[in-house]
Order: sequence, then structure tokens, then C-alpha cells
Amino acid sequence: MDDVLCAYSDAHKAALLSAPLIQFPQSVPGFFLNLPPKPGAVEAVNELRLMCDLFVLSAPSTRNPHSYTEKRLWIEHHFDYDITKHLILSPNKGLLKGDYLVDDRPNGKGQDLFEGELILFGSQRFPDWLSVLDYLRSDSLPKG
Repeated sequence: MDDVLCAYSDAHKAALLSAPLIQFPQSVPGFFLNLPPKPGAVEAVNELRLMCDLFVLSAPSTRNPHSYTEKRLWIEHHFDYDITKHLILSPNKGLLKGDYLVDDRPNGKGQDLFEGELILFGSQRFPDWLSVLDYLRSDSLPKG
């Protein structure tokens, strides 16, 4: 979710500049809830929901209980209630099963243990949602 669906890093940097005495701005209530979507993310997810059985997987901050609730509320706000039934919050992404994991990091939260294919969002090959969609469309996503 962070830096794939929403602009976490940009908001984090801006928060550090505007309130330098707050060492962990992501722990301030409202931080996750107010993150703007990444360009093309909402449209891409809505398209993928029609193509496959899509789940949103995010690693919440275990030190910040607000992140659990705010990520859930963010998803409903930008999509709808139904997708919240497909939201998985886990600090270890390697525990989940699936065909693809779109993530902005190759490791650190279990991405390297994910059994499917890791699509490294923001990489040279997949710099944005358009490139991810093009790849997934051409790969004939599995239904179900």
C-alpha cells in the first residue's frame, strides 16, 4: 500500500520538514488516513478487480496501532467497502499466497519469501501503474 497505492514517502518527507521535532510523523493520528493516492493507483486497482481476485496487502507499523485502522479507512475511502474484505494487514508479506505481489521493496517485510512473482513497483521495469497494468494484461491474469 505505502508508496504503491499511496504517496507515503512524499508525505513523510513533507511532515518531517513541517514539524522537525516529531521524529516519527507516521505515528501521528491521521497520517495514513490522509495520504494521497499515487498517480494511476485507484484506476489500476479498479481495473485489476475486474480481471482477477485482487487483495490489498500492507505491512502496518507494529509500533503504531493507528496505522491498522487508518489503512483500512483509507482503502474504503478511495475504493469502497467491498474491497475492505480483501484487505490483509500483515507485518510479514511472505506468509501470504498469490500469483503476484506488487511492492516497492524487494525485501524487509517478507517480500523475498512470497511464493509468487514480485513486481517491483518504482523500478526501471515497473516505474508506474501503467507499466504494471501492461505487464499483467499481457500475462493473462488468473481468475479466482
